[in-house]
Amino acid sequence: MSQYTEKAEKNMRKCLDTLKSNFARVRTGRASAAILEPIMVDYYGQPTPITQLAGVKVPEASMLVVEPWDKSALRSIEKAIESSDLGITPSNDGVCIRLPFPKPTEERRRELVKECKELAEEARIAIRNVRRDVNGKIERDEELSDDEMSREKKAIQKVTDSFVAQIEELLKAKSAEVMEI
Repeated sequence: MSQYTEKAEKNMRKCLDTLKSNFARVRTGRASAAILEPIMVDYYGQPTPITQLAGVKVPEASMLVVEPWDKSALRSIEKAIESSDLGITPSNDGVCIRLPFPKPTEERRRELVKECKELAEEARIAIRNVRRDVNGKIERDEELSDDEMSREKKAIQKVTDSFVAQIEELLKAKSAEVMEI
């Protein structure tokens, strides 16, 4: 495997990892702790991720429980969740915060699938951009003969096709998960 193929594969893997984390944040009827990762809590004047302030548990498929290690942060965490765009109303019992995840309607599930398709398209574009950048470097490499250049480009295309196929598989699986009742 050449340096170009390795570089392309490394960068494409990053694109795929980003897609996976974006898919994890798409809200289905199933509770997932990943949905809280982008939410920041004002903790003693510092924006802090919820996952650094509390334990997040999934006691059942449609419920998240956030248990802060410092009970004084309970109200701040609740405020952060309320002001986020999750669309979930937290219930605070003085010890922990419960987040019920209602089952999305048919229409909402279709919107979520559409959102997943958009995320997958962004990932495909990122993969193609990596291919374009690496191919540009191959073309500028004066040490490569025309045959070597052609071989390198074919190898890069093969890697690109492989990653695009992986994106399709992830999209298919996530769409099935979202549409599941």
